[in-house]
Amino acid sequence: MMAERSGVVPQHFRKPSEPLDRENYAHPKDNPVQRVAEHPVSTFSIDVDTGAYSNMRRMIKAGRLPRKDAIRVEELINYFSYDYPLPEDKTAPFNVVTEMAPTPWNKETHLLHVGIKGYDVPKSKRLHSNLVFLVDVSGSMRSAHKLDLLKSSLKLLSAQASGDDRIAIVVYAGASGVVLESTAGNERAKIHAALDALQAGGSTNGGAGIRLAYAMAQQSFIKGGINRVLLATDGDFNVGTVNFQVLKDLIEEKRKSGISLTTLGFGAGNYNDHLMEQLADAGNGNYAYIDTLNEAQKVLVDEMSSTLQTIAKDVKIQIEFNPAVVEEYRLIGYENRMLKREDFSNDKVDAGEIGAGHTVTALYEISLKGSKGARIEALRYGANPKAATAGARGGEVAFLRIRHKQPNGDVSKLQEWPINKSAITTKLAKASQNFRFSAAVAAFSQLLKGGQYTSDFKYTDVISLARSARGRDRFGYRGEFINLANLTKSLDATGPVASR
Repeated sequence: MMAERSGVVPQHFRKPSEPLDRENYAHPKDNPVQRVAEHPVSTFSIDVDTGAYSNMRRMIKAGRLPRKDAIRVEELINYFSYDYPLPEDKTAPFNVVTEMAPTPWNKETHLLHVGIKGYDVPKSKRLHSNLVFLVDVSGSMRSAHKLDLLKSSLKLLSAQASGDDRIAIVVYAGASGVVLESTAGNERAKIHAALDALQAGGSTNGGAGIRLAYAMAQQSFIKGGINRVLLATDGDFNVGTVNFQVLKDLIEEKRKSGISLTTLGFGAGNYNDHLMEQLADAGNGNYAYIDTLNEAQKVLVDEMSSTLQTIAKDVKIQIEFNPAVVEEYRLIGYENRMLKREDFSNDKVDAGEIGAGHTVTALYEISLKGSKGARIEALRYGANPKAATAGARGGEVAFLRIRHKQPNGDVSKLQEWPINKSAITTKLAKASQNFRFSAAVAAFSQLLKGGQYTSDFKYTDVISLARSARGRDRFGYRGEFINLANLTKSLDATGPVASR
């Protein structure tokens, strides 16, 4: 995935003598408001990680507001699946929908909602898998919500495997080793016995384990299949290769062999969220945080195909706003996914992957010409507004471009869509459930980060908006979000939290 990401990059990790009472997060700044006359083009990589949502949930259920730097807005929005139509053309890996309506927290602006739906793969047509479970059995994993939950989670995944799939288990602590050679997926008793035998103890040499896991995956490589290492850990590497960039470089090199990396985070107190997210990005994979067995069921069973089977890679989004129609814009989230304008057409620049059946959602807050929503004064010596208007495509708000590569391809394909003014819904209540629910999650996320742009919008408003758009909630995730927002409202009323 993305080779370079913004935010503070730690050069080393905890020494064995250092305390465990801290968690590690990146610190990217929120995307700024941009004037279209000065910066008409916005470019970013998609993101299908969901770890920030379940990590946030863990903190709130523990009775504390999450740290601001633990909130990645796009991961909270994309935790939920949205009812976008599937691609009509089976040769296209995904379908794109756009929608605009008034912003819930600012009556003077609009939200531009961009949704992507990947084609789904029936279980009978899922590619054969060669999976290596890379399990942290160091001393820091010795607790029920770490190693015990980890073992139960991997049992759920292994129970989905068939005789055509392969599973191996590699462990690491002070040293690394193979506890299960590559085994047919239907040998469940053997696989589960190997998981049951795992015990925690010692320091954490993650680098050695990563090398061994990739070597095991290479030995059983399935041409044209799914070849993936699943790293399950709290991320608390403290011996061996602990340099952040060295680990990223190692994984970026290994992905060239066609083996991807999924990271599964566990635990609290010493949890290294920044490491887990970045390693998954470097490994052309995805990142999830497992706080409960229900979350393991969601990620590893219910969404197994989207977690494991990539249908398009290096997916980049670029939106050019029409200066004759749009005054300002702000991309909500995706701070560490931003790309340079020229990166969009450069196939050597890495970007995100989308899995089978995945939905990806992005929201822009935009200020239309003539509205009172603009935040930035126009330049005295800037472009002539008349020149910007002359010849402009006045019926278009923006122009959307998406590039992607086939899972095994090296050359990207370009798709383009105009976004027309006629698509604007004048009343929020008439917007789709997809629009309103994603807007509720976006508002909630921004409130957790301090509410710089949300004016006087409150958690009670989030709850009302989410309830109005709950819709079909097969697994109850949207209902759970409403309950979390209600609990957050109560926690927020108790006063500031030091960890924030």
